[in-house]
Amino acid sequence: MIIDPDMRIPLSDGIYLSARVWMPKDANSNPVPAILEYLPYRKTDGTAERDHGMHAHFARSGYVCLRVDRRGCGDSEGLFDDEYSEQELTDGVEVINWIAQQPWCSGSVGIQGISWGGFNGVQLAARAPEPLKAVISIGTTVDRYHDDIHYKGGIQLCENIGWAATVLSWFSMPPDPEIVGDVWRDMWLGRLENTPFLASRWIRHANRDAYWKHGSVCEDYNAIKAPVLAMGGLHDGYRNAMAHLAENLSAPVKSIIGPWSHKYPNISTIEPSVDYLGLAVRWWDHWLKGIDRGVDDDPAYTAYLMDSVTPNPSLNKREGAWIAEHIWPSPDINVVSLELGPVDERKACTKYDPACGRASGEFFPFGFGPGELPDDQQHDDALSLCFDLGPFDTTQQFLGAPNVDLRLSCDAQVGQVIVRLCDLRPDGTSNLISLGMLDLRHRDGFETVKPLVPGMVYSISVPLDQTAYSLPEGHRLRVAVSNSYWPYCWPEGEEFSLEIVGGRLDLPVRSSSNMRPCHFSPPEKMDARQFQNLRDAEEWKTWSEDDHGTISLEIGGDHGARKDLESGLITSSKVIENWSVRRDDPASACAEITWWRSFGRNDWEVSSLVTTKMHGTKDDFIISQLLEVFEGEIKVFEKLMEDCIPRYAQGHT
Repeated sequence: MIIDPDMRIPLSDGIYLSARVWMPKDANSNPVPAILEYLPYRKTDGTAERDHGMHAHFARSGYVCLRVDRRGCGDSEGLFDDEYSEQELTDGVEVINWIAQQPWCSGSVGIQGISWGGFNGVQLAARAPEPLKAVISIGTTVDRYHDDIHYKGGIQLCENIGWAATVLSWFSMPPDPEIVGDVWRDMWLGRLENTPFLASRWIRHANRDAYWKHGSVCEDYNAIKAPVLAMGGLHDGYRNAMAHLAENLSAPVKSIIGPWSHKYPNISTIEPSVDYLGLAVRWWDHWLKGIDRGVDDDPAYTAYLMDSVTPNPSLNKREGAWIAEHIWPSPDINVVSLELGPVDERKACTKYDPACGRASGEFFPFGFGPGELPDDQQHDDALSLCFDLGPFDTTQQFLGAPNVDLRLSCDAQVGQVIVRLCDLRPDGTSNLISLGMLDLRHRDGFETVKPLVPGMVYSISVPLDQTAYSLPEGHRLRVAVSNSYWPYCWPEGEEFSLEIVGGRLDLPVRSSSNMRPCHFSPPEKMDARQFQNLRDAEEWKTWSEDDHGTISLEIGGDHGARKDLESGLITSSKVIENWSVRRDDPASACAEITWWRSFGRNDWEVSSLVTTKMHGTKDDFIISQLLEVFEGEIKVFEKLMEDCIPRYAQGHT
């Protein structure tokens, strides 16, 4: 196997992208298919450990593998502009076509990736470049507005500002001087000077407009021609795309949803992990080499049916069983409707309480910090309007997306509703099954907003996330309704109350007589890239409330320091997040996130300090990001970005 740390890929505008490449020794005389992974996450240090084991395995299986840094990131030239931008996708098509023309490539190209790489994989498939013959998309989405890190049900997620802070820190590091040479500093300073203010951009696009439709493959599923293997985790923030792709693609598609966190399925922090490398090679062999590996006969939708467990925010293994549906949507799944009423008049009104949401867990569980998964929901249930159903006299299998219809009124022009579906266990705990939320001004769609008429009763529908869950005999279900969920999503700028008149829960119930079990092999061991640990990692999470009713959460992580023994690079990072809100004022919600990151070799070191702040008033969001960059102890660059953005730009008086 040959490894090239810097294969330069020319683009039509004169920019070169940098690729780390693994290829069989005889590929130039015996061309083979190629596999592309196309990311902004710095191949030299950011994903080096994961990349090495995976792509070395694929190369030994007869593929040329290219891990390409996208424009303006890592060791590639040019400037970064935005996630999934037209420039990114245009470059990606050029890269695919260039790969197919190389002497070591047979002309067939596959693309794989998780998260950002999963997104742009299906987005590039929708561009349908002729050499692209297969896709594996993990932790992905089909709708950038409704099912990403920015908005959910039209409500701004707190991860929106958290992600803006993370991105600015990630992309503040320079290219590696040993890869790009003496121009590294000019490249770096040029990038820093042109750093986009994404926090402002994302908040200003509060509706599902053309900005979010761009790259949302749900706009035209038929544009995807290449076969797609879609995978994702039930403990990840991205739970829905697998079902949507299996249902809507006209191209060949297979979907697998497991119990995993936001990780590749072979390295998930929540077991059982599976042999992703074997699954991937089987997929590539079938579609890129024309070897019949039987994937046509695989189930359309394979899911890990999770057992009921005692809530544990640090869970590392989920009991359950793999089940297979050969047709999706499955004829073995029936929608069972359960009325939520009659409503007790004493409890029909749910008032704002910012303490609701403490048990939510993280949108993205990575396995890096303490208590990332949802905790016992009893705390949040006590602050919500709850409808309890059952107990059930037989085991119920839920496979799909539950939905809750509500008839309600609001005493203000604005309002939001958060709905959780919970498993009420005989031990008294409440285990989260699924959740959904809706900005009530988006009750008729996400492209525009309509203010509420106070006191008017509306019929609204709240789809919950996809789930695969086995509710045992004797357990009950709870539908918990609240009008806040901090710090999972951002509260409104004013207090409001909801009055629930009635409602219905629609459950996707699977016939338990048709188990159709299936099996996956455990992960295959990957080659390990060697690192020296220089400082241990440490994480913490602390809630508090002062005498003035300010609720505060601090989440911290020192990710340690490590030396890559192959490249000699030493990398380190730390983050502290502070979230606070006063009980008597939802507009007081505030976030301050500080990232520190360093990158160096021997006695050379650069570092960055990114301070991101967001708080609100009744009518506005006020955000700022300060980027400070150092060579050794000397500050060489500083950039302050600030904005004041109206909360209610449309339809509010």
